[in-house]
Amino acid sequence: MTTEKLPVLAILGGTGDLGTGLARRWAQVGYQVIIGSRTQEKAEMAAANLRGIMTERGVEAVSVQAMENLAAAQAADIITLTVPFSHQASTLELVRPALIDKILIDVTVPLVPPRVGRVQLPEEGCAGAIAQQILGDEVAVVSAFQNVAAQHLQEGRGLDCDVLVCGNKKAARAEVIKLVEAAGMRGFHAGMIDNAAAAEALTSVLITINKQYGCHAGITISGLDDTG
Repeated sequence: MTTEKLPVLAILGGTGDLGTGLARRWAQVGYQVIIGSRTQEKAEMAAANLRGIMTERGVEAVSVQAMENLAAAQAADIITLTVPFSHQASTLELVRPALIDKILIDVTVPLVPPRVGRVQLPEEGCAGAIAQQILGDEVAVVSAFQNVAAQHLQEGRGLDCDVLVCGNKKAARAEVIKLVEAAGMRGFHAGMIDNAAAAEALTSVLITINKQYGCHAGITISGLDDTG
């Protein structure tokens, strides 16, 4: 019986809470993870910190490496982008040659400080559509994880949060849903990349809810027949 080889994962701009949270959850279930950053030093610090936390939790032999963003994209099979919206385009232009025939998971949300609780989508429709326009059809852009609280990803327990997965290629969406499930959540096919506008807009709504109620809210898809 053969075991399916897991793809190598890179997280660009992966030194923040969201990037390291995803890295932690994927590494602890056996994925080889590369934390990417604009500088090798920042990537090394984040990777070392992550390995230390995993050791404290009794999770040994995790595979977490550190590289600059371009090298990380070259070395990985599936790449996740977790940079702020203001750095999305420049980062994608930098790594574009390394993304051809690969899947890019875009987690970008077009927040415009200081009013991050107000929905302010770009003229192109959404950040996911911008990524697809920059990268072209040779890259399968899939939008996901916008509505997951970074704080919850950092926790060791399970997550009561669903993930909307948008992209123009269904097979690519299916691969990302596998990663959503590996991170302890449910992922749902949510249509073409333009539909990512809904998930991106919901982030500002959730920020407002979090501020109002002192929580870290997510979303849950209801009405499913779990027995079918």
